[in-house]
Amino acid sequence: MEARGKQGLRRRTGGILDAIGRTPMIDLSRLVGKGRVRLLAKAEFLNPGGSVKDRPAKYIVLDGLRRGELGTGKRLLDATSGNMGIGYSLVCAALGIPLTLVVPGNVSPVKMDLMRYHGAELVVTDPLEGIDGAILKARELYQENPKAYFYADQYSNPANPLAHYETTGREILVQTRRRVTHFVAGVGTSGTLMGVGRRLRESLPKVKIVEVQPAEPLHGIEGLKRMDEAIRPSIYAEDFADERIYVSTEEAFRVARDLARLMGVPAGPSSAANVAAAMRVASEIDEGVVVTVLPDSAQRYLHLLRNWGLI
Repeated sequence: MEARGKQGLRRRTGGILDAIGRTPMIDLSRLVGKGRVRLLAKAEFLNPGGSVKDRPAKYIVLDGLRRGELGTGKRLLDATSGNMGIGYSLVCAALGIPLTLVVPGNVSPVKMDLMRYHGAELVVTDPLEGIDGAILKARELYQENPKAYFYADQYSNPANPLAHYETTGREILVQTRRRVTHFVAGVGTSGTLMGVGRRLRESLPKVKIVEVQPAEPLHGIEGLKRMDEAIRPSIYAEDFADERIYVSTEEAFRVARDLARLMGVPAGPSSAANVAAAMRVASEIDEGVVVTVLPDSAQRYLHLLRNWGLI
């Protein structure tokens, strides 16, 4: 990863920003029922903004400040399906940076309210165009007035995977005592998969990296992308993972129910999709430590869970 981030991204921290990261692992091995296979999940919903996106939001904003792109009156601008926007709004509020976020109209109302609560200005796009429509609108706003905005572009910003390379990946190595054999993560921006995967491979060359995508082109797993039908993030490499697993919306919501009722874990749809894929990986091995990520909790998706008859 780029050395340039290591010094600059550690500056300007303090207050709520210091609470980001160092999340615990939850042992889900009981879902697998194989004595020599452990299934662990990183509880990223315990970040102060409630999701894994707090990590790259912090890194992207601090990198923008270090490079002089922010802190001069420019507004940070980006497209988001929700969690990154909440992370941005929290970090920008803490550092006094104005913020404009472009969000598709089908984003959870709770997520929109949380972004506004921290002072973000929202531009809402056609829900039928999804996150890709929001990305195109953000690019349009930037092209119309480039002097007004720092276009953070989480989908191509190297500070996104760098956050996970330097923090999430390192934490997983420490928490598993370097015994992790498989890492499973869904892709939206792909920052988690790419950053953690690179860190683990440097330390453990035999580790297997497993990518998770929605099974359907039109799906209900908010935060994940079906790459064949989407604008591909430039930080994403199609051949990076050792294996790719597709999870249906129905399976994700079924596993979300099981996590809540059998394990007491309040998993959101993308968290449940990750666990569903990790359970498949665990079922195919005789021994190992499978690690996945719980990007956020069920609290932001109660309306969807109700629609699926889970409440």
